[in-house]
Amino acid sequence: MAEQNEKAFQKQDAVFLSSRKANVKRNKQGAIRYYRNVGLGFKTPQEAIEGTYIDKKCPFTGNISIRGRILKGLVISNKMKRTIIMRRDYLHYIKKYKRYEKRHTNVPAHLSPCFSVKEGDIVTVGQCRPLSKTVRFNVLKVEPCSTQKPVNVKKQFRMF
Repeated sequence: MAEQNEKAFQKQDAVFLSSRKANVKRNKQGAIRYYRNVGLGFKTPQEAIEGTYIDKKCPFTGNISIRGRILKGLVISNKMKRTIIMRRDYLHYIKKYKRYEKRHTNVPAHLSPCFSVKEGDIVTVGQCRPLSKTVRFNVLKVEPCSTQKPVNVKKQFRMF
């Protein structure tokens, strides 16, 4: 059974809970679970297959398709529920001086419960339909930062 920690009953849209059929996808606990491959070379995380969370905005277990841009950046905040802020650093060319200037933009992205991130991790996000007023991206892959050398996440310019 799914985790019930909201006021409304949580269930996956693609799963009929009273099914007695034998050919439905079941995880190791024997529960019926809907999951899929988002494509574009991204593997479905094991937590999405075996987990019990319900997230309709998850690209692996929900009704979200990834299309458009694929971006990579640094996590600078994960204080919101299921949403992170990712910092993208880039160089902007100034034609008059024939030089580049450093710029950055903060991109909010939906974080599925199958991932665990902390500040300083590098994430790959994919564009999807608008999920809220500001969120238009979904986390597809997480590369954990090294624990030996801490990084000042807020202001440091890092290209990937």
